[in-house]
Amino acid sequence: MKILVVGATGATGQLLVKQLLGRKNEVVVIVRPQSKLPQFDNKSDNLSVVSASVLDISSAEMIEHVNGCDAVVSCLGHNLSLKGVYGRPCRLVTDATRLLCSAIEAGKSKKPTKFILMNTAGNSNRDLNESLSFSEKCVLGLIRFLLPPQADNEKAADYLLTSIGKNNKMIEWAAVRPDTLVDEVSVTDYEVYQSPIRSAIFNPGRTSRINVGHFIADLITDDNKWKKWKGQMPVIYGR
Repeated sequence: MKILVVGATGATGQLLVKQLLGRKNEVVVIVRPQSKLPQFDNKSDNLSVVSASVLDISSAEMIEHVNGCDAVVSCLGHNLSLKGVYGRPCRLVTDATRLLCSAIEAGKSKKPTKFILMNTAGNSNRDLNESLSFSEKCVLGLIRFLLPPQADNEKAADYLLTSIGKNNKMIEWAAVRPDTLVDEVSVTDYEVYQSPIRSAIFNPGRTSRINVGHFIADLITDDNKWKKWKGQMPVIYGR
């Protein structure tokens, strides 16, 4: 399979790339010119690197990049710094999702392309009317106001829900929602749910980045798993 990954130099994105390469897939990554991939990845014959900032790529160029891809994955996120949280682009995840999906829709694929967005358990699936307590709504509203990346993640998922929808002939999608991300050296047991089973605000769970990469790789390569979760926003927790 051929997969395009953006956000591949991030803590989770690079683990996903390693998973995909380990499964003998052809992987294309788009990385900023000043970035570089981990040493264990950048010498693979199955890895192609496009050096560019995602939002600087024109629509016509992006169509060429997604052409022939079986799946497109966004692991983009905001750097945890003042510039990363409050600087431009403040809608990095949303704008990249829109650009990538528009490129897929404008392409010539004869079958639907899988689009997977790495999101967050702090974002509700409006399609399921997931309930939040009054206190959770208040805290999330404050986070949304003070931390632009929260609103960015919400708008990106809402774009998939409302603009792409579940009956799009060119795109099938899933938005993966990990809870508090932690680092582990190997894949461990994890559980996946349709909706959160605990409060991301007051009782957060833990999800290792390597498990997120493993689950996304499974969604791409395992047709049964994809049929189960496409058009949904699965929540992943470490067991």
